[in-house]
Amino acid sequence: MKRRQFLNAASALAIGGSTIATQAQAQDTDVKPQMPDPAPNNFGFEEVAELASQRATKVYEQPVAKQVGSFADLNYDKYRAIRFNRDHDPLRDHPRFRMDLLPPGSIFYEPINISIVRNGLPIPIVFDPRKLEFDPSQFPDGADLDTKGDMGWSGFRLRTPLNRPGVMDEFIVFQGASYFRAVARNTLYGLSARGLAIKTGSPDGEEFPLFTDFWIHEPEGNSEWVRIHAILDSKSLSAAFQFDVNPGAVTMVRTRCAIFPRVDLQHTGIAPLTSMFWFGPGSRRNVDDYRPAVHDSDGLQMTTGAGQGLWRSLASARNLQISSFVDKDPVGFGLIQRSRQFEDYQDAEAMYHLRPSTWIEPEGDWGEGEVRLIEIPVENEFNDNIVSYWLPKDVLAKGKRHEFRYRMSFAALPPNDLPLARVRQVRAGRSINTETQRSYIIDFDLSLFGDEMPESKVSTSKGDIVHAYLKPLPAQNVLRLAFEFAPGDAEQAELQAVLTDKDGTALSETWMTRWSA
Repeated sequence: MKRRQFLNAASALAIGGSTIATQAQAQDTDVKPQMPDPAPNNFGFEEVAELASQRATKVYEQPVAKQVGSFADLNYDKYRAIRFNRDHDPLRDHPRFRMDLLPPGSIFYEPINISIVRNGLPIPIVFDPRKLEFDPSQFPDGADLDTKGDMGWSGFRLRTPLNRPGVMDEFIVFQGASYFRAVARNTLYGLSARGLAIKTGSPDGEEFPLFTDFWIHEPEGNSEWVRIHAILDSKSLSAAFQFDVNPGAVTMVRTRCAIFPRVDLQHTGIAPLTSMFWFGPGSRRNVDDYRPAVHDSDGLQMTTGAGQGLWRSLASARNLQISSFVDKDPVGFGLIQRSRQFEDYQDAEAMYHLRPSTWIEPEGDWGEGEVRLIEIPVENEFNDNIVSYWLPKDVLAKGKRHEFRYRMSFAALPPNDLPLARVRQVRAGRSINTETQRSYIIDFDLSLFGDEMPESKVSTSKGDIVHAYLKPLPAQNVLRLAFEFAPGDAEQAELQAVLTDKDGTALSETWMTRWSA
């Protein structure tokens, strides 16, 4: 069973949501309320950072629990058939939020420590299978609640009236290694965020850290924020995290992390995102499928420290591809799903047009480094194969504290803060003129251009650009850039295009892609 399917299954345990008697209303504004400051002398980030610092001085031992009783050898359907009994919800009396604890079993064999923080004091929630319900269609003889093993919870999800008043929809789930996912109003789960990415794409093999401990703070009164503290642990590091989450039309996750390396870290990704791209109209290599596109994200969007807007179209590569975008103090980056219409996918089950985008906005100076993009070959839509993150230039030294803060926004699309025409759609295919060339069609927003047409600048690292021209399509509100690419004997080439005024000033974001033979 593919890991992606189990993540989907875990988030679907309560897919229908639940109805409560509450007057909490879903707001139609993107404006976020001011986040409350923590009360003095409460259990907070520095206490968690001290625990992580102490762990970093010791050899890492990955927690593993033997699954016993009804939790042993669970297949996909049986795992889905175990649900949390909401009578045991630690937040059941809160006017706005609810929490589900997630069962062990299947691929989730690491016991996770989960506590609720009330009045500044952490209270552990001990694993108890009697807090779970077992669907009799999968457990006809009843559940075997043998707890002689050292099993624990595998994660948790939070719910709130996100889409309709009185209906508690889940909006964030933490389960599996350092992965977590969130949704905004009118979106469905898609890409995943992660705590940290260690040696991703490295020939030495990736290291997957684990969130071992969570502390969920019971929100005060009718607060619209939930504060979560966590410890991330692995062979190479221990780290403390703080997530302040505000669900809504944009689900905001303000993140703070303090990293304590056990070794000098040369390849650790900050604010990593993981997504799926199989094919689309700009990259459809040997795909026989009725749908026009299948992906959770179609591009990497960036705003550099110099204020340049970049759009890197994702591609279905035959080999592992690693791209680096060197920068200093980036304004933001993220994996984006720009194609938002059902007709873009024609998939009535996966509903890819409702998958959220995720935008990372660093807080403070992140210094020099690079946004790294990794594209892994896939043959279907059931495996995540796209990873992006910030890679600092400097080594994260052993024995020191390294801190990063950033805002993570889950929404249909990120805010459009730059006065630049955006790429609306990209198409590519074999040229009708010659089999040795490729035709590219890039559609930009037309609304930002007046009567005077911009100029196009198209370039390639290898091969030649042939017959580039612009054509406005007013009915579609796009300005179409078309050109042909002649690779010659090149095996790989970096293509890019931008629209400018006569002085060379960019009027559009810079489109980029990587072509490979």
